[in-house]
Amino acid sequence: MKVVFLGTNGWYDTDTGNTICTLITTPEAVIILDAGYGLAKLDRFLKPGDARPVFLFLSHFHLDHIAGLHTLTKFLLGGGLTICCPAGGRDVLQTFVNAPFTVPLEGLPYPVRMLELPGEAASLPFPVQALPLLHSGLTLGYRLEIGAKVIAYCPDTGYCENAVILARGADLLITECAYKEGQSSESWPHLNPETAGRIAREARALRLALTHFDARIYRSLPERMEAQTAARKEFPAAFAACDDMILEC
Repeated sequence: MKVVFLGTNGWYDTDTGNTICTLITTPEAVIILDAGYGLAKLDRFLKPGDARPVFLFLSHFHLDHIAGLHTLTKFLLGGGLTICCPAGGRDVLQTFVNAPFTVPLEGLPYPVRMLELPGEAASLPFPVQALPLLHSGLTLGYRLEIGAKVIAYCPDTGYCENAVILARGADLLITECAYKEGQSSESWPHLNPETAGRIAREARALRLALTHFDARIYRSLPERMEAQTAARKEFPAAFAACDDMILEC
C-alpha cells in the first residue's frame, strides 16, 4: 500500500502546498481522502484507463475539501468512481458538481455513483467506519480496513472521543493540524499538534501524519517541522506531511 499526500494545506493553496487531498493505492483499489486542489495531481500517479475502482471519501463540504472536484474531467478512471460523503451529500454535490459551475457528474467520461455514509457503508467492498467529528458542521472521520492495514482519517475536528475510536490501533492515523502549538478555538474547532498527538497516543496508533495546515497560520514548511516537534512530545511516531510526500505502508 502506498500513501501519497497530494495536498496538505487547509483553506487555500500557497507555495507550501495545495489544499487537502490524500491518495492511497493498493493493487485492488484507489482510495482518495477529500478533494482539495491536490486532487488535480491524481494523474501523476494513475495511468489513463487504470482499471482499478476509485473511492473518494469526502469528510464535509467546506470548499477546501471539495474545490478539486471540478478537475474530475481530466481523468480517465477505467474502474469508475464512487463518491462517499456525509448524509445529504447527494443534493450538495448535484448542485456543486453541475452547471453552471462545472461539468456535471453525469457528463464525466466514466461511471460515478454516490454513497451517503454511514448508512450505505455496506455497499463498499472493504470495511469502513464513519463517525461524526467535532467541527462547525457535520464532518465525518473514517476508519478504513484495507487488507491487513487500518488507515484512520480525522480531518477538521477538535479533540473528541470519536476521533480516538476511529484511530484505535490504526497502522496510520492521518489528522489535521490547522493550529500551532497552544492555539485553540471552541467556536472553530481544529487540532493543534499536541492534541493530534494526544489522540494518537490514546488510540495507540502506530504512526501519525499531520496534514491540513492552515495556510494563514503555517506560512512556511519549517513551521510545520515545529508542529512535528510539538506532536512528538505526545506521540514520538508523528510526522508533518508535505505535498508529494510518499509513504509505504
